[in-house]
Amino acid sequence: MNVLLLYPRFPDTFWSFRHALRFIRKESFGPPLGLLTVAAMLPPEWPKRLVDLNVTHLRPSDIEWADMVMISGMGIQRESARQIIARCKAAGRTVVAGGPLFTEEADQFDEVDHFVLNEAEVTLPRFLADLERGTPQRVYCADTFADMRRSPVPLWELADLRRYASACVQYSRGCPFDCEFCNITALLGRVPRTKSAEQIIAELDTLYRLGWRESIFFVDDNLIGDRRAAKNELLPALIRWRKDKVGCPFSTQVSINLADDEELLQMMVEAGFTAVFVGIETPCEESLTECHKTQNRGRDLLESVRRIQRAGMHVEGGFIVGFDSDTPSVFHRQIEFIQKSGIAAAMVGLLQAPHGTRLYERLKREGRLVGIPSGNNVIDFTNIIPKMGLEVLRDGYRALLQHIYSPAAYYERVRTFLKEYRPPRIRVHLDKETILAFFRSIYHLGIRGVERVHYWRLLFWTLFHRPRSFPMAVTLAIYGFHFRRICEEQVLRVAKEVHLPIRAQGTL
Repeated sequence: MNVLLLYPRFPDTFWSFRHALRFIRKESFGPPLGLLTVAAMLPPEWPKRLVDLNVTHLRPSDIEWADMVMISGMGIQRESARQIIARCKAAGRTVVAGGPLFTEEADQFDEVDHFVLNEAEVTLPRFLADLERGTPQRVYCADTFADMRRSPVPLWELADLRRYASACVQYSRGCPFDCEFCNITALLGRVPRTKSAEQIIAELDTLYRLGWRESIFFVDDNLIGDRRAAKNELLPALIRWRKDKVGCPFSTQVSINLADDEELLQMMVEAGFTAVFVGIETPCEESLTECHKTQNRGRDLLESVRRIQRAGMHVEGGFIVGFDSDTPSVFHRQIEFIQKSGIAAAMVGLLQAPHGTRLYERLKREGRLVGIPSGNNVIDFTNIIPKMGLEVLRDGYRALLQHIYSPAAYYERVRTFLKEYRPPRIRVHLDKETILAFFRSIYHLGIRGVERVHYWRLLFWTLFHRPRSFPMAVTLAIYGFHFRRICEEQVLRVAKEVHLPIRAQGTL
């Protein structure tokens, strides 16, 4: 049976890094790890073909070749998923869907023939067994969580890795925390489940054998959710693996309590982690209490961020506005915190209520839901009725983004970060595109860009004061170009079209 694995297109967001990827001639941040894992679980004799719409097009010949189409995706890929499902059904193909989007919204996709929901390690074998007997059901759900130690090495050979900026691996699923707005615990539980260190090393060895030397993103919801396993099993194995390797810096997502464990910080840096995404959400204690973000409460968030930076990791931060406890002063407080923290990659979004969260259920009871969550953290849309008023929230959000991604504020933030940052010592892999990216940045940012004065000031300041951080300075300058363009295209342009006022300092 010929199986076509389809991955829908992502719209442009902070996370797409589309404008930054052009500097290194890549099409997408990372390949679809879930589909590649599913591919490894299918019968080995079945021919398989991956089409990731983020790096290539879906051709009629691809659909004609397939006997069965398998599609996965997240909420933000909803519209692209609808379009390709319609194309496949028009061609008479059997469509099988799974992943977070369909697990949460299966009732919105009548055209799909079979749903393999929740975790594929549990439900896919049941579907395949029924398919072999000729009695496949329409919906396969699971009331138990998967044993991660039975998850196979993803079938990386299906992906054209040259098109991606980063590869992906997954060590754990689930998170021990219970933030009201997060659907991770609803999908994957509060007890983190992990792969063995041997499994992770096998995945890394496969990538390295295929010639991969670029960054590797651990997609875990919280890599340190099971801190004991991370310290005693995963990190020692990664430290040993890295000793004879070139390149392959790691990044991941963690909770802020990483800053409390000096030994864990040092182990992560020694293992090769150079960047971490942390859900800061808000500097407002009342809002942290409201959303049950217990791990962030009662601490000096600024100092926690600086500890991670000083250890040798670049902190990317997630921020939210629109909590019930927020007042219009929250926008200024967010700007002040973001600037003081030196978090260059500050992903700020409006509060949304995803299906399956306690926030969704609470607001449903209160009659404050409007539509479904977009999954996009960089548009002025929310599916809730905020207490501060929708227009006040939107206006403040646009002003916040306009300020933090103005060249003056952004480059000031990068310098603040570099003053704290101590770059780790790993064997760097330099290729032609990485070197050319620097010269492209000179042309696009240093000559043509509106940020050119700030760009040159940053580069010369870094050369004289933090020379070892020069590659990071160039990287963050390129990131800033992407973030500013996304703000212009996705938020501020819309505001101008509907003639809504924007009150902020700084310009784009």
